[in-house]
Amino acid sequence: MDSAIAPNIIRQRKRKLIGWIILIVIALGTAGWLLRHSLSSTINRSAITTAVVEKGNVENTITATGEILPEFEEVITSPINAVIKNVLLDAGTPVKMGQSVLELDKAFTQIELEKLKFQLELKKNNISRLKLQLDKSFYDLKANDSIKQLKINSLQAGVQDARRLLKAGGGTREEVEQAELDLRIAQLEKRQLENEIKNKQLTMQTDMRESEIAAQIQYKDLDELERKLLQANIVANRNGVITWVNKNIGSKINEGESLVKVADLGSFKITGSISDAFAGQVRTGLPVIARINDSLLRGVIMNVHPAVQNNILSFDVQLDNRSSKLLRPNMKLDLFLVTATSNDILRVANGSAFKGTATQDIFVVQNGKAIRRTVHIGLSNFDYVELKDNVAPGEVIITSDMSQYKHLQEITIKD
Repeated sequence: MDSAIAPNIIRQRKRKLIGWIILIVIALGTAGWLLRHSLSSTINRSAITTAVVEKGNVENTITATGEILPEFEEVITSPINAVIKNVLLDAGTPVKMGQSVLELDKAFTQIELEKLKFQLELKKNNISRLKLQLDKSFYDLKANDSIKQLKINSLQAGVQDARRLLKAGGGTREEVEQAELDLRIAQLEKRQLENEIKNKQLTMQTDMRESEIAAQIQYKDLDELERKLLQANIVANRNGVITWVNKNIGSKINEGESLVKVADLGSFKITGSISDAFAGQVRTGLPVIARINDSLLRGVIMNVHPAVQNNILSFDVQLDNRSSKLLRPNMKLDLFLVTATSNDILRVANGSAFKGTATQDIFVVQNGKAIRRTVHIGLSNFDYVELKDNVAPGEVIITSDMSQYKHLQEITIKD
């Protein structure tokens, strides 16, 4: 028959079991930590990128986008209401000054021209007829005035005769007064007629002047329409390349509507765009760097557009080398606006290791190890970062992202 186990023995066994469990957990944790530490404290050289600290200049930049446009582009518009008859040259074709690009159907305008010529001829005939009418009317008035003068002369003689008869006793006072009254009436009628002649002269001059002005206006309209008809032969006004042409043959075109664009592809400019959040930093004269593939072109902002559309601010850039062979019309590219410059400072190539903070930890490569250091960051751009302290020229910095090693002071670099 088995005997019962004493309670104190049971307690001792439980304590031993718990102790062994604790030791196993500690051992496993320690082994895991050691394994993790050994793995994380080493890094393959092929997994990192490095750069050498050097002395130089750093330009602080803000990023924008741009589009290359011809610096000089002529827009040829339709001088008349017409229909596109034929397109002689397509976009991308070089063109010489005076070379025909597009033909318009000018039939409607030619009809208008003939109509205007006919109206002008009628106006000239009307002026001649008006002059004849006015001359006749003026002649009739002058003739009437002469007749009035003869009548006045006769009445003056009658008054004198009546007065002599009155003195001689052969006439009466009433006859004298009647003769004097007839004379005054005739004199008033003559003055009235003379005033009418004067007014008629002024009216004639005004009517003739109005008719002549109307004719001159029609002459000018006729000359303008003839000039527009000549311009309707759409030709290039300068040497260049056609960048756009309206190829809708048969479509109706209104006067002033664009037909052709001819650009001088020997000189370019850039139109840039940037968020209006940077509006306070964008100004005329600000240096600009344009990146085309691996090449850089420099210029300055020549004009800032006053209007903001969809929170986007636009500006124009004049390049130092406006005829660079890298430039192509309508090409999109990155722009970097230089807001500040530091000269003769310590710098290193920019990389994902730099997060844009004023103070951060970096890793310096020394004797096969990466040593963590804290540095202060100055200006930065797409190429370089300014390091203000705690580094020296010639030291090698890891520029790739090292955020997963930020808890380590030292990392072994394996080849």
